[in-house]
Amino acid sequence: MMRSFTSTTMLDGKRTADHLCVMKVAAILVAAGSGSRYARETGSQTPKQFIHIAGQPVIRHAAEALLPHISLLQPVGDPDLLNAALAGLPCLPPIPGGAERQDSVRAGLEALDALPEDQRPDLVLIHDGARPYVPGSLIESVLKALAEHPGAIPAVRVVDTLKRGADGVITETVSREGLWRAQTPQGFRFQLLRDLHRAAASGQATDDALLLEQAGFSVALTPGSEDNIKLTHEEDLMRLERLIGPTLLPRTGFGYDVHAFAENRPLIICGITIPHDRGLAGHSDADVGIHTLCDAIYGALAEGDIGRHFPPSDNTWKDADSSRFLVHAGELIRQRGGMLVNADLTLICERPKIGPHAQAMRERLAELLKVDISRISVKATTSERLGFTGREEGIACAATATVLVP
Repeated sequence: MMRSFTSTTMLDGKRTADHLCVMKVAAILVAAGSGSRYARETGSQTPKQFIHIAGQPVIRHAAEALLPHISLLQPVGDPDLLNAALAGLPCLPPIPGGAERQDSVRAGLEALDALPEDQRPDLVLIHDGARPYVPGSLIESVLKALAEHPGAIPAVRVVDTLKRGADGVITETVSREGLWRAQTPQGFRFQLLRDLHRAAASGQATDDALLLEQAGFSVALTPGSEDNIKLTHEEDLMRLERLIGPTLLPRTGFGYDVHAFAENRPLIICGITIPHDRGLAGHSDADVGIHTLCDAIYGALAEGDIGRHFPPSDNTWKDADSSRFLVHAGELIRQRGGMLVNADLTLICERPKIGPHAQAMRERLAELLKVDISRISVKATTSERLGFTGREEGIACAATATVLVP
């Protein structure tokens, strides 16, 4: 997008308009981070900027928020992940990032500088790929401020009392007067930011505005938004899902399955192979846990049962890994623009003991469904030696799944 600005000068302390300037705007979408803090808290193996919200990766939401306001979008990070997440959007080819955020921004600036001269931007926005909900008015305020300042950032005034602490106790109350919480996208004159990045040592700047501050250039503060959340903690994901997603309605499905024990087969439950003297009989690998959970999810979506999608009469599924069935069920949820809220499985058997394997089962199910492990419950009970499970003739499983769908 081309931006029209009125150039101004100072005469006798008064600002006067000179002429209308037309400027090209680019944005660098920074997505090279691994999101280690989020991964530690949630156990997620997916970098946070590629987690799905409302059926799309976090970073795709960020890109779609920027695109109406810019001419060029330069993603920086893992090219394979970015190409998949941003497929179909008008972006420049993604480039790899660096060890530090500052290195990634510099790489993005150099990529823009390598464009033909008539395509290089006059202004550049730097935005975190983990901030998916960016009001258009916020972006416009940053760009507007660049008519009079070489840099501008959106920020929110600090309103909470601040405490400094050590060893679990307060050591000092810090004045919040004049303090702001910086957000992105931060906007700059392109050539100035490029030159400052080239001159700066790696790791010197926690954000790009600091480079201008250290060089003595003015950086404007423009109104930020409390909803411009950077995905950092699990509760941030919940809030972003409420902001971005459509109105979602809860649906609950129930599943129940039984498999008899069989000789000369491995015992696979919830995607985990368990040491036991017998396995389970079935057309596929007879994973009673996954089969039951699939039925619960299909039921919540009114999609029939597992036999409708993977009929036992089809030899394609002979001895198949049931993980494929659960991946399919998870994909159906996302195709509907929905999300899995919770899945709860109860395995019913005398032996083997499920408790030692329950955590591994939860981890595997969460991995297959691409959800946080906190949304998966696996537990077990016996039938007090009654019935076929009590006689150790097989294993039964019951499951419920709650999903939110538009």
